[in-house]
Amino acid sequence: MQTQDRYLQPHQARRRPATTYEDLLGDVIERAFADGIHDLPGLVQRLNDSGLATPGGQQWTEELYRKELAALAA
Repeated sequence: MQTQDRYLQPHQARRRPATTYEDLLGDVIERAFADGIHDLPGLVQRLNDSGLATPGGQQWTEELYRKELAALAA
């Protein structure tokens, strides 16, 4: 009998493949974390510096970041 891994694999929770936008957003956030940026203002600044606009074409704000991540998590 083979033991099953008890932990959720990241891709198990997906309902569909990530979009290009979601991949790019994740890449910017991962690079920010790797650079030691863990606060919301720093993440928002990094997103704006990256050139990746919000889905509506706007610059990132803390409010838009919260709303976008909540929408992606739904």
